[in-house]
Amino acid sequence: MELLADDIVPEYAREVKHEAREFAEEYIAPNAEERFREAEYPHDILEAGQDAGLVAQDIGEELGGRGLDVVQMLAVAEEWFRADAGIALSLQLASFGAEIVEKYGTDEQKEEFLRPVAEGDQITGLAVSEPDTGSDLSGMQTTAERDDETDEWVLNGEKYWIGNGVEGDWLTVYARTGDDEDNRYGNHSLFVVPTDAEGYEAEHIPEKMGMRASKQAHIVFDDCRIPAENLVGSEGAGFMLLAEFFNHGRVVVAGHGLGLAAAAFEEAWEFVHGREEFGRTIADFQAVQHGLADMRTEFESSRALTYRAAEKVRDGDNPGLWAAMAKTKATETATDCAEQGMQFHGGRSILTDRRIARVYRDVRIPVVYEGANEIQRNLVYRQS
Repeated sequence: MELLADDIVPEYAREVKHEAREFAEEYIAPNAEERFREAEYPHDILEAGQDAGLVAQDIGEELGGRGLDVVQMLAVAEEWFRADAGIALSLQLASFGAEIVEKYGTDEQKEEFLRPVAEGDQITGLAVSEPDTGSDLSGMQTTAERDDETDEWVLNGEKYWIGNGVEGDWLTVYARTGDDEDNRYGNHSLFVVPTDAEGYEAEHIPEKMGMRASKQAHIVFDDCRIPAENLVGSEGAGFMLLAEFFNHGRVVVAGHGLGLAAAAFEEAWEFVHGREEFGRTIADFQAVQHGLADMRTEFESSRALTYRAAEKVRDGDNPGLWAAMAKTKATETATDCAEQGMQFHGGRSILTDRRIARVYRDVRIPVVYEGANEIQRNLVYRQS
């Protein structure tokens, strides 16, 4: 069977999907177990992805990228995350947040910061979450104050769970620039912050249980000074710019869930058809067949919703609603499929060299990032 079949994928997105699959088969899957065990950032695989024209290619052609849209990025995500979530996340985070700078930045910002990322010479990231604040965008406390004498912004505070906080060349940073209680959605702005700026310090967070080949950072800004022209868009617009950006990101995260669910199903299917109990294969038991049927049904329904959501987001048709539904459904389907796959594997499921064990750990993460699924349910209700 072909779980990630082309028939649901718009025709224009199939070419890059095939490229992503070939890359995953050559570079990601063969290295998945070793990189999970060693928990090292996959610099060499990232470089291979850049050389293959598959990393940071959501950046426009005029800046050196391929201008891949959300549907195409979804097609890449499901292929890569089926092969390994940790490596895949490192590859996709290389341009995380760049879309905001491309859409709202100045021509000078785009040329200075985006072109090197699109051409594979730099990587970037997005710094939003904080040690004590995750999904509450209006509650972030890192500040940016304007110093008119030096024509600079001065940042102070902390960020947490930041992909490429250590490895990146620059980040798009979300910081508080106002304190208007009557306009809680107009108090934050976005800035391009080079990671070599004075007052920028970052270290990797303690080791995670899943996606171990992807590294996140704890960042401290201590009177970190950046030029005034590094403001992205207008002052106070940060919340709205992020809310729009996350619609795109949540559809891609749904693709993370689809890839993980496919991996769990494949492992379960192969195992139950190859192992015997009581004189017959496990797959001969009706309870097991029903479990596999449920996994397949939930996977297909999640994938149909996700590709529909991707087209809705691409076309600006009530994108927040569809992105939230797809992210919730696909990532929770992945957790359910991983749980069932573990049960089918029995005692072998706890062996760390097993793909199903890695998937089981990895699926716990996408239900939280890009906004926990409880927040997504709030959005689905309000926007319905």
